[in-house]
Amino acid sequence: MHYQPVVDLKTGALLSAEALIRWDHPERGFVSPADFIPLAEESGLIVSIGAWVLGQACERLAQWQLTDPSMTVAVNVSVRQIVSPGIVGTVADALAHSGVDPANLFLEITESVFMDDADFYGETLQRLRALGVRLSIDDFGTGYSSLSYLKRFPVDGVKVDKAFIDGLGNDPHDTALVAAIVAMADALGLIVTAEGVENPEQLSILRELQCHRGQGYYLAKPMPAAKIDQLVRQAHRWSVD
Repeated sequence: MHYQPVVDLKTGALLSAEALIRWDHPERGFVSPADFIPLAEESGLIVSIGAWVLGQACERLAQWQLTDPSMTVAVNVSVRQIVSPGIVGTVADALAHSGVDPANLFLEITESVFMDDADFYGETLQRLRALGVRLSIDDFGTGYSSLSYLKRFPVDGVKVDKAFIDGLGNDPHDTALVAAIVAMADALGLIVTAEGVENPEQLSILRELQCHRGQGYYLAKPMPAAKIDQLVRQAHRWSVD
């Protein structure tokens, strides 16, 4: 398990961490998630892998909260996991075993979930939301009817897709789109996170747009859990001015 910090763009404080799985193969060395996650999806192994990741993330969060009770964790949930009949029970079990406050667990759902079967997925998301966890739309802006999702589904936040962040400072259209997403999120009471922040210019523009949170290599790369433990103990703050 690795975790990538999510930073408050106003204060530089560590707010959360996204749980990410890494595979260090004994013969092949580091295997990119881009290579093994699609295979796990295709084979169905993603369901058991996802349950393990969720359990690990919640247990780690429980440790962080001994130092910082406001700390949260974000866990990606794939389409294959959402359609598995045991997804609600899996989340409930992870919460019960770890003892963490459900409100401190963010489940990040890719926009593609909402394109296939809105009624089916909507019922599942409602049941997950009833556990007290928070839901966030990942890769926001890449779907063809994103605004309708915010009206129909019980989401608490959106993560602006890296493709839009890449253009900040270079493409005025991307800057305008990110500004619109941030303004819309504020109006709806949603938490907005910019992913893929890779240089100081992007960070500066996001701060000007009053984006709430940022995540990306410029701030911090994914790191082993022990490193996050250290940052939490130190109440680490990034320089975001």
